[in-house]
Amino acid sequence: MSDLNKILHVDDDDDILEIARMALEMVDSFTVHQCNNGPAALNEIAEAAPQLLLLDVMMPGMTGPDLWEQIKAMPDYASVPTIFMTAKAEDSLSQDLLKMGALAVITKPFDPMALGAQIRDAWATL
Repeated sequence: MSDLNKILHVDDDDDILEIARMALEMVDSFTVHQCNNGPAALNEIAEAAPQLLLLDVMMPGMTGPDLWEQIKAMPDYASVPTIFMTAKAEDSLSQDLLKMGALAVITKPFDPMALGAQIRDAWATL
């Protein structure tokens, strides 16, 4: 697997988007494209050309898992590894997402300084 550089991050919380962007771009030198909802992400995915999806689980309108299903139906992006972020610390939710093929599940609140390392560690398992 090549080096990870481009991430598409989708979260409905603008504060989370800003904190994650700063941490991932400044601390870890990732290129981060961000959207605050699923439909916007579907419109931006071709331009973003992500190597990794970082999706919030609970978003209004279209949840992270719903968005993921739509992305997996797109031939060019079906195999893009996906990490979910969730404020729900339920083991069953995390296990379900992992069984569905998620690369990892990160619980919010997260440590911004450790976020890049968590993503790189998950990427290294591919």
